[in-house]
Amino acid sequence: MSIDTNLETARALTSVSPLSRHHLTHKHYYSKTKNTKNNFDESLSAGSISAIDEFDIDSQQASLAVEAAVSIVINGIHYAVLMASPQQLEYLAVGFLFSEGLIDHSRDLLDWDVTQLTDSASFAAFSDSTQSLEHLLDYDIYVVELVLNQRCHQRIQAQKRQLAGRTGCGMCGITGLAQALPDLSAYQGSVTSHSKPSLRPELDTLLAIRAKIDMAQHTHQLTGAVHAAATVYEGQLYLFEDVGRHNALDKLIGWQLRQKADIDCVVMTSRLSIELVQKSIRMRLPWLVGMSAPTSTAVRVAERYGLGLAGFLRQDRVTYYAGYDTSK
Repeated sequence: MSIDTNLETARALTSVSPLSRHHLTHKHYYSKTKNTKNNFDESLSAGSISAIDEFDIDSQQASLAVEAAVSIVINGIHYAVLMASPQQLEYLAVGFLFSEGLIDHSRDLLDWDVTQLTDSASFAAFSDSTQSLEHLLDYDIYVVELVLNQRCHQRIQAQKRQLAGRTGCGMCGITGLAQALPDLSAYQGSVTSHSKPSLRPELDTLLAIRAKIDMAQHTHQLTGAVHAAATVYEGQLYLFEDVGRHNALDKLIGWQLRQKADIDCVVMTSRLSIELVQKSIRMRLPWLVGMSAPTSTAVRVAERYGLGLAGFLRQDRVTYYAGYDTSK
């Protein structure tokens, strides 16, 4: 099957995969109090709830975000299991491989297939385990099988040899640390692929992007449980939602690689942690902006490698942490 055909298959599969499901909930709440707030607080501190006038229970269907297990199989090697939203898995796979340093271009991916496991027979087809697999029926499970070219396959084999020596928690020793905290020196001073430096995004521009995100983030509006990574390219908003903020950014990276798009800024609905900064540096992104705060490590690494970083993008403000130049 060609990669173009597989793309259509993957899109067809993920388009019908539910991103949210209904679940009956029972909300208990106090609707009105007889007394003033001070009296209410005093009654609670005294261990009494006599100040409460009405106690209500509201039973209704709520939308919950689907969190699926996505098994990444590369050239027959089981590489990783991601907990992700089962949408745009083609972009997630490409972005994840790029973020892991396993591919440099989307063309390194020769072929792929996406399979949803729904019953015991499909579980057995992808497992050599003799143990009972009935507990897997509790989960949404997808297998993404990828075929990479020979050069990339050798990288995986090298990583596999390094992983074989790990013990205990799996992250002990210098080898484990070096893989978790990769050397990004090859990207220093070249975070942008443009011929001219990228200008700092102005507050009005960022607020306009935020407004578009608020209107377009449909799964979050339903569930309140997913993050988004978004960018504006050729005047159009491209938004990628996932239960994991790093997965959302990987989906955007996968889209960028396949579209060969030059983008100046990505806005995340989450805090900016170190793994998001690492991914942004690898993709040579000029600016990463979050709706919450960055960590100190994220700022330090962003400054070292020339990534512009901003946070607390709210209704009327933004705070710049790295890449700030008063002349721009």
